[in-house]
Amino acid sequence: MKKGKILITGSNGLLGQAIVSIFTRESDFELTLTSVEEQSNINLNFNYIQLDITNKEKTKKAISEVSPDVVINCAAFTDVDACETERELCWKLNVDAVKNLIIATRPHNIKLVHFSTDYVFDGKNGPYDESSVPNPLSFYGRSKLAAENAITISGTKHAIIRTMVLFGIGNKVKANFATWLINKLSAGEMINIVDDQIGNSTIVDDLAYGTLKLIESEREGLYNIAGKDIESRLDFTYKLCEVFGYKKSLISVIKTKDLNQPAPRPLNSGLITLKAQTELGFEPMDSVESLQLLKYQMGF
Repeated sequence: MKKGKILITGSNGLLGQAIVSIFTRESDFELTLTSVEEQSNINLNFNYIQLDITNKEKTKKAISEVSPDVVINCAAFTDVDACETERELCWKLNVDAVKNLIIATRPHNIKLVHFSTDYVFDGKNGPYDESSVPNPLSFYGRSKLAAENAITISGTKHAIIRTMVLFGIGNKVKANFATWLINKLSAGEMINIVDDQIGNSTIVDDLAYGTLKLIESEREGLYNIAGKDIESRLDFTYKLCEVFGYKKSLISVIKTKDLNQPAPRPLNSGLITLKAQTELGFEPMDSVESLQLLKYQMGF
């Protein structure tokens, strides 16, 4: 599918903004943007609807009125540690809201594209492909798996994209791993980085690009879309230092358990993207390439 109407939820977030950007540049889709905020963070002339997808009736009404061919759900509660303590809110945003989207899309045969995470796995024997059996450790991971399962058994036309360690820049978006590193290291601050969390760091531009390829191909089902390199957070940080010219002496190496975080992390993780590469023509950047792009985007 090269043309049609797409409704994007969570369009004000990092991923939502990247989706809007690449779909505007690389496709002829007609976009409708929605987010919970009163105004759009994107200063372009798009149709924008304020929408809280935890409200079932308003979600049904908005999707019925727009009548899109595809709904891309970029809305989620992604603060992993907060999900442990604010479980009711986590479930409302990550599961109940997705069920509302299912209810709104299924009767009209609208395709639902949803994003999930490597946190559906326990991180004991990664990297994982699409056939690997989930076993989430955290409440966040359980909520994301519950949403996956709800979509899979719903009978609605769908695609689920798993990704991990998303980074990049956007307008009025919260910090992510890479931008946090840049903020700290550029100020000459010492930082603690773990060497026992393994996985793909994914620049948001790659995830948006993979999403475009998925929709254009009209394929359904489950796809891993993530960065090319499977490496430790420490190795990624060292590469960032090299690309941006920061001092590696500012980095103290620690273990995940030293952080005493509320939510357990999958340590030996990572997502194998061979299916997306083979079926969608998705070619991810490696870490250095993605960091060089980030440096350019930030005007360094």
